[in-house]
Amino acid sequence: MLRFIARRAAAGLGLAFTVVTGMFFFLHLTGTDPARGALGLYATEAQVETRRQQLGLDRPVVEQYLDWLGHAIRGDLGMSSAQSTPVIELLVTRLPVTVSLALGAIVVAATIGVLLGLVAAIKPGRIDRLLQVVMVIGFALPNFWVAIILAIVFAVNLGWFPATGYIHIADSPSGWLLSITLPVIALAIGSIAAIAQQLRNSVISVYSQDYIRTLRSRGLPSRNILLTHVLRNAAPPALTMLSLQFIAAMSGAAIIERVFGLQGIGSVAINASGNSDIQVIMGVLLFTVALVVLVNLAVDVVYGALNPKVRNA
Repeated sequence: MLRFIARRAAAGLGLAFTVVTGMFFFLHLTGTDPARGALGLYATEAQVETRRQQLGLDRPVVEQYLDWLGHAIRGDLGMSSAQSTPVIELLVTRLPVTVSLALGAIVVAATIGVLLGLVAAIKPGRIDRLLQVVMVIGFALPNFWVAIILAIVFAVNLGWFPATGYIHIADSPSGWLLSITLPVIALAIGSIAAIAQQLRNSVISVYSQDYIRTLRSRGLPSRNILLTHVLRNAAPPALTMLSLQFIAAMSGAAIIERVFGLQGIGSVAINASGNSDIQVIMGVLLFTVALVVLVNLAVDVVYGALNPKVRNA
């Protein structure tokens, strides 16, 4: 099992290195100019050139990359060219917002999605058809539209939740929960539908296998068959869908943060893109890729525990 985890971790690190490296050179190839972004459109060429020298942008791209990579390995992501603030400081103060939304959405989606998927699989007929309709609608609804409706109904009209703002969990656990409830629901709707649909199809497929019919013919209780045999073999595709939905939640959080006025990683990334702030863009990308790799590693570990054959693959 340790060798399996080590292989998966190495593959994740390789993926992170490839993505980060490719993005660094892509940003420079597109002609992005952090100096111009920091000084604005009305700065003179002389001022921009001076700023470029201060930021080290007059050096070869490969040298800039090696310098950035060396500092990043030591935990130094550089300074924001637009705000003259350490990138790590910008990210650490905003990261709890985005992580709260993404992880909260995945927990909600996994819990409700598994329940709906199981009910749809083991209750054929009207219940299954009804849940199928609900799943399709949930998957089709844009999360930003859902966020706006939730904000209007439950925050503005009913006043049950705050319409904007984020409260840190250390300041008030109940306030934190209220501040993320609507954004989490908006993010989770589509993921619930995707996970439920995937699990339903997987469970139905496993139930059609010969060995399940054999277990039934031997008189094993349906509950034991479901929990011991069906879920064990139906879980891997649902776990894969879960990891994909986490990536979708991380990207979708940027829009949801805008709707609810939350200052998370998404707003940092949008502002950095507008200012051509390469250091901040790279910092956001590095943090995001690291989170995705960690979640995928956790899913792989669970996958390996459920299916020992995967460990030797």
